[in-house]
Amino acid sequence: MPAWLDRLGAFVERTSGFWRWLGELESRLFADELAAVPIDRPIYVAGLARAGTTILLELLAASPGVATHRYRDFPLVFAPIFWNRAFAHVYRSDAPPTERAHRDRILVTPDSPEAMEEPIWMHFFPHLHDPQRCNVLDRRTAHPAFERFYRDHIRKILLIRGGQRYLSKGNYNLVRFGYLAKLFPDARFLVPVRDPRWHVASLIKQHRLFCAEEERDPRILAHMRRAGHFEFGQDLRPIHVGDQTAAAEIRERLARGELVAAFARYWALLYGFLLDQLAADADLAARTLLVTYEELCDRPQATLERVFAHVELPLPPTTRDAYAARLSRPTYYAPRFTPEEQRELLAATATVRARLGMAEAA
Repeated sequence: MPAWLDRLGAFVERTSGFWRWLGELESRLFADELAAVPIDRPIYVAGLARAGTTILLELLAASPGVATHRYRDFPLVFAPIFWNRAFAHVYRSDAPPTERAHRDRILVTPDSPEAMEEPIWMHFFPHLHDPQRCNVLDRRTAHPAFERFYRDHIRKILLIRGGQRYLSKGNYNLVRFGYLAKLFPDARFLVPVRDPRWHVASLIKQHRLFCAEEERDPRILAHMRRAGHFEFGQDLRPIHVGDQTAAAEIRERLARGELVAAFARYWALLYGFLLDQLAADADLAARTLLVTYEELCDRPQATLERVFAHVELPLPPTTRDAYAARLSRPTYYAPRFTPEEQRELLAATATVRARLGMAEAA
């Protein structure tokens, strides 16, 4: 955690109202340029953390004409034109790739694509990470000030990146698909889904890693909060989908250290919520593709073709094969549950696994 990033991030957090104002000023100053930028079929990648959202983001972001947030856009996310044209050089343009903090084989630089929308959502919707309240935004949601700011923000990312299609990775958007579908009737949604045994094992690995790192350096915890990352670590906040009883049980099990049971129930709750939403909304279902992580790794060519066809991006055979060569199941960890933990995990996820066609955990 560079000291300058910690100090600047803290300043932006304390003065978020000013940065919103600056973003609105930016929109007025560049109004003519932004008006000429259409928002065409934006692409949203979302899922429970550790499902494969980052690798999908990276593969899609490499397509010509696709524009997305990058690491270098933080912390002045509210005014990306000013920041990128005047100050983004504070990040080295020749920085060598390094493994990201997750220690999961993914190498990043300041120009790597990343989830950066969340500070904007948090500013306009302060309750979105309140574990005691429903965090869902659906077709009934309306917030004109946010919607103006957000549409302009997307146009700004397209403008500064010279893109035609906006791509967003944001795991919390999983419970905002209804709202996003209303805002953008031509949006496409991708949801990676992972076998719950491996998924829960990965969540526990990351949770323990970030808890230890945040204990070692409290600035990491502060950064995670400012960036809107509450998926694991000391300030883990499970998404509340409206089921108060289930949310309370997950929080209680986390507090008792029953991580396998807690994350298994969380997996079932989120993907069950998504399936219910798709079953009740035919339009949203038609625009949403579920991508099984295991199929992406085991049958990458065919799975990539389905993904790129769904979002209407070209995928030449040579590109497809190059992407496929990057994909493989992890070998640096494996699920290690007691027999009782495994029985509880399979029982907690059985109904949703069956709905997803995962009758047997692989």
